[in-house]
Amino acid sequence: MPIITKVSSQKRPGRFNIFLDGKYSFSAAEQTVAEFMLLKGQELTEEQIAEIKQFDQDAKATNIASNYLSYEPRTVYEVLQYLNKHGIDNDSAQAAVSQLTEMGFLDDAKYTQLVIAQNLRIGTDGPVSVSNKLRQKGIDPEIIANALMEIADADWLNAGKRVLKSMKSKVGKLAQRELERKMTSKLLSHGFSSALASTIIAQIDIPQNDEDQIAALKKQGIKAYKRFRRLPENERQQKIRNYLFTHGFASNEIDAFLAGEIIPLAELAEY
Repeated sequence: MPIITKVSSQKRPGRFNIFLDGKYSFSAAEQTVAEFMLLKGQELTEEQIAEIKQFDQDAKATNIASNYLSYEPRTVYEVLQYLNKHGIDNDSAQAAVSQLTEMGFLDDAKYTQLVIAQNLRIGTDGPVSVSNKLRQKGIDPEIIANALMEIADADWLNAGKRVLKSMKSKVGKLAQRELERKMTSKLLSHGFSSALASTIIAQIDIPQNDEDQIAALKKQGIKAYKRFRRLPENERQQKIRNYLFTHGFASNEIDAFLAGEIIPLAELAEY
């Protein structure tokens, strides 16, 4: 059987070179050396050598994963990917994940709950976006679905308000209906459902009174006039009508603008 003839430390702290029968055989961490009491003169079978190497690889995987987890919570998938990038074989990576899971350092269900809670507190993602981001981190869709089921619609209100915070500046610039359409579109793009978007919009405080609506009609009407001013009058009026209609104004409001009740027609050319 091979005999350990030398155990020397590497330049890397905590690592040792193991020589068998006068020749370098393998390296091992201090933890491995202590675990197997690797001392000069010790005989090793081939089976023992394989066991030592596997233990050392598993310990290395666990140490790398533990260090990765020390910065912030991770998912099982993220840890496995990280270990793979560091050249850890699949068996050692799985062993490290199992050990860290048993110790409570890895838990996809708790990670999911943490991400959802953080988003509800300071984020701007709706349920769909949260779900998609968690799936990208390799979390089981069933775990995500179960966690989201525990969240009431009302709990998403603050996240929705944060999404729409900038929309307050649009009051007096957009028609009420267009403002609501844009708010709905923005919420949908952030992963809120149509029903949830409607609930959020109904509860947020973005006042729009008659004066704001008139200001918006004036602003959009001037914009339409500038765009179509070179067209013949009949065509220009129809284009302005269509423009204002698609921007959320009612027929009576459009009629009022075209009749010069919002801005005297003679003054339009000044804009």
